[in-house]
Amino acid sequence: MPQRTVVIGSRSGLHARPASLFVQAAARRPVKVTIARDGQAPVDARSLLSVLALGVRHGDSVVLSAEGDGAEAAIEELARLLASDLDAEELR
Repeated sequence: MPQRTVVIGSRSGLHARPASLFVQAAARRPVKVTIARDGQAPVDARSLLSVLALGVRHGDSVVLSAEGDGAEAAIEELARLLASDLDAEELR
């Protein structure tokens, strides 16, 4: 199962808009993706409530995991998304 540790780039962490963008991107992937914070159990990356409940802040590290065909591509896309400052990005 591919995994990657990512440092959160959004100034507000994974709250509100950044979390929503991340969850939407995870839901578009045909593989199961989980996200975990140190010391916490992994949660489904497609669940907004679960992602918000992690309480991830700017600069925190999280671990992304995926399984299935296309797992590496999913991890790569989602890791790039989490590392960027989604608060500064404009909706396109």
